[in-house]
Amino acid sequence: MCGIVGYIGSKDLGAVILVGLEKLEYRGYDSAGIAVIHNGRLVVKKRSGRIGDLYKLVNGMAFNGKAGIGHTRWATHGGVNDINAHPHVDCKSQIAVSHNGIIENFQELKLELEKSGHKFVSETDSEVIPHLIEEYYEGSLFDAVLKAVKRLQGSFALVILSSMEPDRIIGVKMGSPLIIGVGKDEMLLSSDQMPLLSHTKDVVVLNDGEICVLTQNSWSVYDFDGNPKQKYITKIDWTVDMAEKGEFSHFMLKEIFEQPEVLRRNLEYYIRGNEVTLLKDFNLRRLLLNKDRILIQASGTSMHAGLVGKYLLEKLARIQTDVDYSSEFRYREPVLGQNTLVIAISQSGETADTLAGVKLVKENGFEVLSIVNVKDSSIARESDYVLYINAGPEIGVASTKAYTAQILILFLLSLEVGLLRGFVSEEDFSRMRDELFELPGKINDVLCESGYVKEVATRFLDAKHFVFLGRGINYPTALEGALKLKEVSYVHATGYAAGEMKHGPLALVDKDLPVVFVNPKTSVYEKSLNNIEEVRARGGIIISVASSGDLKMEMLSDYVFKMPEVNELLTPLVSIIPLQLFAYNVAVGRGCDVDRPRNLAKSVTVE
Repeated sequence: MCGIVGYIGSKDLGAVILVGLEKLEYRGYDSAGIAVIHNGRLVVKKRSGRIGDLYKLVNGMAFNGKAGIGHTRWATHGGVNDINAHPHVDCKSQIAVSHNGIIENFQELKLELEKSGHKFVSETDSEVIPHLIEEYYEGSLFDAVLKAVKRLQGSFALVILSSMEPDRIIGVKMGSPLIIGVGKDEMLLSSDQMPLLSHTKDVVVLNDGEICVLTQNSWSVYDFDGNPKQKYITKIDWTVDMAEKGEFSHFMLKEIFEQPEVLRRNLEYYIRGNEVTLLKDFNLRRLLLNKDRILIQASGTSMHAGLVGKYLLEKLARIQTDVDYSSEFRYREPVLGQNTLVIAISQSGETADTLAGVKLVKENGFEVLSIVNVKDSSIARESDYVLYINAGPEIGVASTKAYTAQILILFLLSLEVGLLRGFVSEEDFSRMRDELFELPGKINDVLCESGYVKEVATRFLDAKHFVFLGRGINYPTALEGALKLKEVSYVHATGYAAGEMKHGPLALVDKDLPVVFVNPKTSVYEKSLNNIEEVRARGGIIISVASSGDLKMEMLSDYVFKMPEVNELLTPLVSIIPLQLFAYNVAVGRGCDVDRPRNLAKSVTVE
């Protein structure tokens, strides 16, 4: 969740670090800071609030050193204030550390260091790290870091700078992501790819238990025992333009409108003539054909995509599928037989609970298939097999295009396995393939109605509560629609299976409650009409997502978001679009920071 940047080279230190931190804003943060070498000394500037506040503090200062580090903090230990902001320093202000993660044994270490005379000024767990390095320093920063990291328990990515050795930066990875950017006469470190794009596309991804040493013209990687590791440079396939808002006022809006192109890109990549090519890896194909149960574990929006995947895998591939929150999966004792395949879904590939779930499965001797967006991410590297959703960088904290891309990959996977297992005929496959290629155009049709969605949204800026209802394969759509609204607008919203209304939630309905029904033409369409009548009879305000030309839904609803008719199994890919737009416009109308909702982070990399 926190963001880390390190740079060593000849460019303007302050500018590189501050712009790099701006590129990490989407991860969520409450304070920011930098530490740079200037006149041979360590200069630290940090402040709670936005990057703009840090810019004002630095106020165009020119630093004459070549190395600097930066950090955006999302508070875990200690309140949100200037003192608790990173980077943190040792007693002599000669060692600075930016830390992403949690040090679980910091109280024990802090007590030990205080007994040795170290003075602490913050409430954070992170401050023990520079003091620990100081305690072990005997003329070699690298040796001191090696000794220090062996004492740390928990999750940490560290970027370390010292005025005693100003010609290098040291990075450490254990549980939290860290990437080296290899430039020409410059080197960078970052917690993800975004700050690197404008400098280089050559990267080295660190694994857990690795330490890197960067100078202006070199990089090297070691294990925690100081042994050299052989690593390879890979290429980032994202571009700078992908990470810019362009003509859109917010990243979230841009990413909503990118969805047709993301789906088209995946269809062209994964469908070749009369076949789907997700299972071109023979071992993965064999694995799936021999499994009779799938367990999907994911968090947040990815979990909702997994719920849609359950319907698809059971319908098309006839494989029993269960879905679990990663945060629950990792702490119970899941029953995993030899015929069970675990699928992990994560946009970032760094979600802490999902990653822990992957490791749990692997430790018990089972194989994992992951569905992720970011190549070379931790979950991708830990998994036996990976399917990429190819959504490009998703900057908005509230996931939109990654959600529909995840569902598409789950659909293609279900379709291919169903075809191979004999549950999908060649005729049905050809029909659904043609329907898939029509999908981007149909989503564009919904996006063309964004003006009407905005008009409806402006009527509900003062609403306090919403209920979202759906049935069958669109029950997850109701959950995701509710999540989007509360994420970005801070309005309380709850999603339910529509058939459960009579079992309690109906008590919430009165004349002030907006109830959003997701009810396109599907096999449970008539059943949902009965639920709408129940709400209507009790005076609730009805907003619906319905198929174009559906006069019944128009008659029963106060407001209707229309969508083209599509195959029932494809409806979640279309029905979510107006709900994303609705959440966005309610949030903008309420003056919320849409791309950076309060208290939330894009990648939840700590538990």
